[in-house]
Amino acid sequence: MRISWITESSTPATVEYGTSPGVYGSSVSGSTSSYKYMLYKSGEIHDVVIGPLTPNTLYYYRCGSNSAREFSFKTPPAQLPIEFAVVGDLGQTDWTNSTLQHIQKSNYDMLLLPGDLSYADFLQHLWDSFGRLVEPLASQRPWMVTQGNHEVERIPLIHQEPFTAYNSRWHMPFEESGSDSNLYYSFNVAGVHVIMLGSYTDFDSNSPQYQWLQADLGKIDRSKTPWIYVLDSCTMPWKSYFIKLAWMLFLLDMYMPMSALLAFTMGMPNNCGPVYINIGDGGNREGLASKYQNPKPDISLFREASFGHGELNVVNATHALWTWHRNDDDEAVVSESIWLTSLSSNPACKVQN
Repeated sequence: MRISWITESSTPATVEYGTSPGVYGSSVSGSTSSYKYMLYKSGEIHDVVIGPLTPNTLYYYRCGSNSAREFSFKTPPAQLPIEFAVVGDLGQTDWTNSTLQHIQKSNYDMLLLPGDLSYADFLQHLWDSFGRLVEPLASQRPWMVTQGNHEVERIPLIHQEPFTAYNSRWHMPFEESGSDSNLYYSFNVAGVHVIMLGSYTDFDSNSPQYQWLQADLGKIDRSKTPWIYVLDSCTMPWKSYFIKLAWMLFLLDMYMPMSALLAFTMGMPNNCGPVYINIGDGGNREGLASKYQNPKPDISLFREASFGHGELNVVNATHALWTWHRNDDDEAVVSESIWLTSLSSNPACKVQN
C-alpha cells in the first residue's frame, strides 16, 4: 500500500504500522519531494510504500514524527467478492461533502475515480484543501484515480509542464504495470483487472499509451481476472474524436465477437457488447449534464441528472451488481440497480483469453 501525505514543515518520510491500535511492529521509510507552480511552492510530499500486507486486514499506522495521530486502513480481499465505490468529477462543493458522507457509510473495499479530482484549475491551494477534504476516506481505503481535463493545468509560455500537481500528489502504481507514465496504468485486485487510461495525453497508434495498452491487454488471464473494467475521464475527447474511436474499436475487437462489434458501431444493443457507465456527478462546481438525446436510444438503459455515486459489488466470476446512489434530501437514495454478467462466462460471446 502506498501512503502519501503532505506537511508544511520537515518530517521523516516514515510510516510505522501494525494490526493492533497503538502497536507498530513494522516501520518503512520512503521519499520526500515538492513542486513549484508559478509562485506557489507545495509542502513536503512524503511517499512511502509499506508491505507485504495480508489481504482483507485492518492495519493501524502513523506518519512521520506525529505520533499523536493514528490512522487505520483495510486492505482489499484477495478473492471475490469485492466492492468498489465509483465517483467521478468530485470537486469541492456542498454536494461533494454529501457524496463523501454517503460513500463513507458504505462497506466498500476500494474507490475508483476516473478523473477531475480537486477542480483546482491552476489555483494550487485548492489541491491542499481537497487533500484535507478527502483525507477521512482516502486514509482508510485505497483510492485509485486517473486524471481529467481539470488536472492538466498547463499554461503556454508560463507553465509548460502539464499535470504537475496531479503527478506530484497522486502517485499511482504505474511502474508495476509496465507503464512509463503516471497518467495510465492497470492493476489486479481480487478477480478484477482494472485499466485506468489517460484521456488527455497522447493515445494515437504510435503513442506510448497505445503501445502499453496493447501489451497490457495481451497479458490478461481471464481465468484469474474474469472481469475487466476500463476507466477514463472522457470517452470521446474533443481533440481527436476519430483517433479515440479507432482506439475503442481496437479495444473492443480484442474482447468481442464480430456481431457485437458491428452492433456497437451501429448503435444497436447486443448481449455480448460492453456495458458503458457514465458517472460524472460527484459534486463538481460545473453542475449537472441534464441534456439528453431524445428519443432515448435503445442502447441507453438509464439516465438521470443528479449528484451521487456508484457502487459495484463483484459477487463472483460471473455476476456483479451495479447500484447508483442519488444524493437526495441528505439521503443516499438507490436510484438504479442492474445485474451484470461477465462476457467471459457467456459461451455465446466467445470472449478471447
